[in-house]
Parts: sequence; structure tokens; C-alpha cells
Amino acid sequence: MPLVRISLKRGKSDAYVQAVADGVHEAMTATIHVPDEDRFQIISEHEEGRLITHPSYLGIARTENAVIVQITMLAGRTTEQKQALYRRIAENLQANPGVRREDVMVVASENGADDWSFGNGEAQFASRTYEELRGKGKPQ
Repeated sequence: MPLVRISLKRGKSDAYVQAVADGVHEAMTATIHVPDEDRFQIISEHEEGRLITHPSYLGIARTENAVIVQITMLAGRTTEQKQALYRRIAENLQANPGVRREDVMVVASENGADDWSFGNGEAQFASRTYEELRGKGKPQ
């Protein structure tokens, strides 16, 4: 059930945007056990000067083609799982559509099962355990 927000510079092709979205989703399915059909993404394209990333913060050389990925998900992942996710996203986006690894920023935010409503004004997961939600006890 992660909710993913992807911010990038306006003017990229539809194929580029789709490759970014697909690369992020593939990384989540491969590293943090998100089911393939559990895909909720919001893609925002920004005009020049509306997506600001420092060009050298922490010694990382960024360009104007930065991509920022925000992932909101249920709490419960380990640091190792998150690090694997960040690496896989950077690898995927570098492979296709060619985003420099230095230009990929990922922020993960965690919350609880009662923080989600998928419709009908209900918190569908509020009274369920991780095991019930996933069938295998892996947080989504």
C-alpha cells in the first residue's frame, strides 16, 4: 500500500516518465515485498525553478534533472531493506531511462495501519495485524 510521489522536471517524454514510475515500483516489489498490484503513484512535473535541489549537498553532484521519490508506507522495514530499496531505485532509473544515480533522491516515511483509507470513508487496515494484511507478515 505504499503511496509514491515522484517529482521531476517538466518536458520529459511519456516513455521517460513511465520508465521512472516502473523502475520505482519494480524496486519496491523486489526489496520491500510490495505486491505487484499494489501500485499507487502520483507523478508531478515541475517547471524550471520549481524543483530545487542543491547542486552539491553532501558532496553529491546533482544536475537540473533530479528526480525526487517520496514513499509513504506502513512502518516495519529494517534499515537494510530501506537501503536495498534506495540502491535498487537508483540502479533501475540509471538503467532506464538513464537518470544519473546522483540525481535520484528518495525519502521514505512510515506510518500506521490506521493512517490509510482506500475508500468508503473507512480505515480498512486499522484492526488488522501485519500478518493479516500481507499473509506473510511482510510490511507493505
